[in-house]
This record gives sequence, C-alpha cells and structure tokens, in this order.
Amino acid sequence: MAWRQADLDLVLVPAGMLLLLIYHAQLVYRILKFPTTTVIGINLINRQAWVRKMMEEGSKVGVLAVQTLRNNMMASTLLATAAIALSSLIAVMVSSNGSAAAPNSLVVGDKSALTSAVKLLSVLVCFLVAFLCNVQSIRYYSHVSFLISIPIGEDAPGLTPDYVSRALTRGSNFWSLGLRSFYFSFPLFLWIFGPVPMFVCSIVMVVVLHFLDTAKEFKQTFHTVKGPRISANTIQI
Repeated sequence: MAWRQADLDLVLVPAGMLLLLIYHAQLVYRILKFPTTTVIGINLINRQAWVRKMMEEGSKVGVLAVQTLRNNMMASTLLATAAIALSSLIAVMVSSNGSAAAPNSLVVGDKSALTSAVKLLSVLVCFLVAFLCNVQSIRYYSHVSFLISIPIGEDAPGLTPDYVSRALTRGSNFWSLGLRSFYFSFPLFLWIFGPVPMFVCSIVMVVVLHFLDTAKEFKQTFHTVKGPRISANTIQI
C-alpha cells in the first residue's frame, strides 16, 4: 500500500500528544508521591507554610499577604485576557473556513479543509481551557484574600490554616493547568504547518519542561527552616 502524506497526521500527531500526556501523567505522580523532586510540589509545600505564618502573625503582615495574593490575581487576569483574546481570533479563523491556514506549499501532511478546521479548533480548545482555569484561579485567590486576613483562634472558630491553604492550593493548581494549556497550544499551533513540526515541538517541549519542573536542591535546605514542620511527603490538593 502506498504511503500518503495524509498518513503522517494519523501517526505523528497522536504520537506527539501521547508523549505530552505521558510526561504530565508522571509529573502528577511525582507531585503527589515525591513532591520535593518537583518545582510545583515544592511551591505547594511552601504555600502551606506561608499561609500558616501569615495567619499566625495576623495584622502584622496582613498587607503583605493581600498584596501577594493580588499579584497572583493580576497574573491570572493577564493570562485569562490573553486566552480569551486568542480564542476570539481563532474563532474568526475557523468561521472564515480556514482562510488563515498555512499555504499548501508549506504543509507536509493532510491539506484538506476538514483537517485545517480541526487544527484551528484544537488550538481554540486549549485557549478556552486556559481561560476557564485562570478564571477559577482568580476565584480561589479572591476567597483566600479574605480568609487569610482572619486571625486564627477564638475570633475565627472553625477556620484553620489547613482550610485556607487548601483554597490557595486549588487556586495554584488551576493556575498551573491554565499555563499548561498554553504550553499544549504550541505544538497544536505548529500542526497548522504540518505534523512534522508539531511532533518535533512536542519532543522539545517535553525536554524543556523536564528541566523546568525538576528540583534538585530543595532537600538541602528544607529541614533548616525554623518553625512548625510541614510534611514534605503529602500534598493537599
């Protein structure tokens, strides 16, 4: 049977996406089981300690806590705005029947109108997921900005640092998901120019993300921090 260029999309595109999914699956496993080996896990542990410290100090560091959360909200707002703007642009491209697709001379693979529309829709889904995740991140950060200013003790019955840290962790997790959605959009965008650039981008992205997500020096300094010890073996999700 003769090999067709359209068959490249059926092989390389699923292979590239599977590579990204396998990497993120093992990353989630490491975050849950060995959090001190990942940057995300370390940040989650430190956020738990930060929430406890902010609530113990109360009004002394209230402005610092709220300002820090506001900075996170601004970052999430920026990404949400960019995501919805790019989604609108992609929607215009899709409604124009793929007129914004790459010239056929630059594409090695399936050049049909249906495939071009699927490519743009895939990028659109990534941006929409990024928008929704960042909106949820803003929601949780907004809740934490009120809760963290309440001092623990008799004045706040039922409110514990663990409850507040869980809300902050959820906001951070949605932020990470939104950022990863942007990452996923890069190889899907290059798919417009063919499955080969998409597959190469997937490989490069996995290598780069491995170095960005891996932490090697945290164990050397973790147990030297004074104050109540936060468990490094479990992560509150």
